[in-house]
Amino acid sequence: MIKKLFILFALTIFSTACFADNQHFISDNAYRQRVDNDFSVKLKAVGQQFFNVEGLNISSTEMEALQFLYAYMPLADVTDYPTSFYLNNVRSSFKARLEMPWGKSVPEILFRHFVLPLRVNNENLDSCRMEFYNELKPRISGLTMSEAILEVNHWCHEKVNYEPSDARTSSPLTTVRTAIGRCGEESTFTVAALRAVGIPARQVYTPRWAHTDDNHAWVEAWADGKWHFIGACEPEPILDLAWFNTPASRALLTHTRVFGHYVGPEEVMLETSNFTEINLIKNYANAARCNFHIVDNNGKAVPNAKVEFKIYNYGEFCTVATKYADNAGNTFLTAGRGDMIVWASNNGHYGFTKVSFGRDSSITIPILNNSDLSSVDSLDIVPPVGNALLPEVSEAMRTKNDLRKAKEDSIRNAYIATFINKVSVSEIANRLGMPADSIAPILTASRGNHKIIAEFLESHAHDGGRALALLSSLSEKDLHDASLEILNDSYDAKSSILCPRVESEMLTPYKHFLLNHIPADLAKDFISHPDHIVTWCRQNIIIDSTLGAERIAMSPIGVWKSHICDSRSRDIFFVALSRTLGIEARKDYVTQKVQYKPSNSSEWIDVDFDAVKQSSSATGTLVLQYDGSQNIQYYNNFTISKIDNGSATLLSYDDGNQGMSWEKGFKNGISLDVGTYILVTGNRLADGSVLATSRIFRIDKGKSIAVRLILRSSSSDATVIGSFDSESKFITSAGKEKSILSEVGRGYFILGLIAAGQEPSNHALRDIASENKSFEVWGRKMMLLLPDSLQLNAVRKLDFGSLPSTAVFGIDHNSSILRQITASLKLPDAAQLPVFIIADSFNHVFFVRQGYTIGIGSQLKSIMSKLK
Repeated sequence: MIKKLFILFALTIFSTACFADNQHFISDNAYRQRVDNDFSVKLKAVGQQFFNVEGLNISSTEMEALQFLYAYMPLADVTDYPTSFYLNNVRSSFKARLEMPWGKSVPEILFRHFVLPLRVNNENLDSCRMEFYNELKPRISGLTMSEAILEVNHWCHEKVNYEPSDARTSSPLTTVRTAIGRCGEESTFTVAALRAVGIPARQVYTPRWAHTDDNHAWVEAWADGKWHFIGACEPEPILDLAWFNTPASRALLTHTRVFGHYVGPEEVMLETSNFTEINLIKNYANAARCNFHIVDNNGKAVPNAKVEFKIYNYGEFCTVATKYADNAGNTFLTAGRGDMIVWASNNGHYGFTKVSFGRDSSITIPILNNSDLSSVDSLDIVPPVGNALLPEVSEAMRTKNDLRKAKEDSIRNAYIATFINKVSVSEIANRLGMPADSIAPILTASRGNHKIIAEFLESHAHDGGRALALLSSLSEKDLHDASLEILNDSYDAKSSILCPRVESEMLTPYKHFLLNHIPADLAKDFISHPDHIVTWCRQNIIIDSTLGAERIAMSPIGVWKSHICDSRSRDIFFVALSRTLGIEARKDYVTQKVQYKPSNSSEWIDVDFDAVKQSSSATGTLVLQYDGSQNIQYYNNFTISKIDNGSATLLSYDDGNQGMSWEKGFKNGISLDVGTYILVTGNRLADGSVLATSRIFRIDKGKSIAVRLILRSSSSDATVIGSFDSESKFITSAGKEKSILSEVGRGYFILGLIAAGQEPSNHALRDIASENKSFEVWGRKMMLLLPDSLQLNAVRKLDFGSLPSTAVFGIDHNSSILRQITASLKLPDAAQLPVFIIADSFNHVFFVRQGYTIGIGSQLKSIMSKLK
């Protein structure tokens, strides 16, 4: 109570001082009052103890900045980081504004929303701002603001290179330590670096591409009155140039989430208690607005209806934006001139339709009480047409930039060379008395965190089996940033369930804390009756159900201390507490249901926090009937989503190397919970359009239902027929290992696997030479790979006429690429050459031919003409 009184007294004093000396972080009186009110509401809800300013010697301006951060940060950021952490970052931001030459020119609103905030995405927060500032300040000395943005991106490229990974976003310092990151991590890191030196920056997402699968994130930075874009860790000679200029011009939506209540010139898509989501599509594409009116069965407006905007991607109608209708049932969206699915729902009922932005200006969507469970909707989905205008770059500028990037690659590679290698693995294994083949995958996967992992193994060498089991339970990304404190907390907790991870949350050392704070009699009761944990959560945890609030997972310790969180954090807390007590629990990967397994049962029990009694769900069986010859893959051509409370939630079957397919999971039937589902199928054509279908069906208890899986086709266009990993490695003619993607760049390419001196390959090369002009006009790379260096050296290119200048020769080492293509595309002969495919950098294959083929050049030309 005394501490609470002190905090309130301190806030009053600082507020008075702030008004007295007229030194405000927020100059607008009305906005400052709103922040004050929101800050008070936040602390009242979560607890005054989480805002501890005692002894911190804070100025009035710093106090206002802290209040702004606390007013709008997610609950997890309030409970899981100390006030001193945020104060240090506030001071670093103010220091950058004071010392950087552009500091005074950055408008207050941009500094407040695009410099001061720490969080960029769902990353772990760290102290990168101070470290980045110290390293970057001398590097950008004397540069203009635009030049500084380019230079910071060169620095980011020097530190980090692209590599795909799971959805959890590493902190900026972890990304630097590992030297790799997916686009979401590279852009988070680059935004953090730019903000560290006082440059307003924001992460921009196209949540899903319209013309191909997947998504992308990049960075916008503000300089001298204008926002510019850059590819994160992909430096170009000038601003507003990146490999995605053309793809972005085909996007349906690009957006960003702005910290707090932001009032800027951009279209607001959604405003929540944490952020303002703004629409940036007009920065990249030709866009149009469409108005939506939501009505019920009787044609009456439905106020506050939930309206989800969906793009076909990875076989589903993926929600990329959510809005809520006003009191008259109206809302709107501006999007690229292509097709979306718009899904409206209210009180468990729903309705959806296809919308063509640029053609449709106003659409009425009825929400029906009952859906037709027998009809199949066929939908032709057309993406926007690209219209990018590329800025000019001179050859001299391009050459200079490429030389810089090569030097930056060498600096990064020299750092990566300090990571663990076979020699050091053997030394560690001998010292610890552990098999090298057991610890090698773990140590090498840990990259820049290898010293921590090695120290953990060494400290538990007496019981290496338990230590190895713990490390083996973690993801590769966890090995990048797991601390000794986290590892030892799980190791020493004596629980039979070692893994501290529940889903994609930030890992924290929660197990000993929970064991020390749960009364012994309560823990004993929980172990005997796991359903009592459900009851305790329902009675003791307040769920913050603010519409659209940012759902950053709160640590189990934060949940225990505050007794308030969102439903996701509550779910994680339940599983974490259960496992700490030795109770098997999980968040099911496919359905996202929280489950536990009683000690006397082999059956998983579904958790319903609103129910008094817990039980397993009633199920039925789905059989998908498919007449095609292909064993089509989940995500590539079809998905299933469960419709709960009017909204569809994807069933997330494994999309790894052994991913779900029709034959593997659905041909002979699969068990699903009772409920209503939607089956979506799609066949993406070469121009990016999709021939889609949707079918709603119901699973009833104990019954089996057969649903026909329809995959529509077109004989007039090139279609996606399979996949090829564009990150596959080959050996260059200079003897260096390189990925296909890094050689061909983004977009389409031809890959030919050939043999020297063999007639089928010789014919193929002559056919290609005969169509030389067509390949030159197309302009995309043609990779021609031979089995080994002897065959590579034996190829006499001039023997076949004039091959295209886009042709690049190399080696398919150990025939790894041939084996991949043979398996992925189910080719009849695993050794027969040549093999030609046309693919793209998004891993789609549009064409394949194997063996002796007359006229391969004209066949490639025909497919090329359909790829735009």
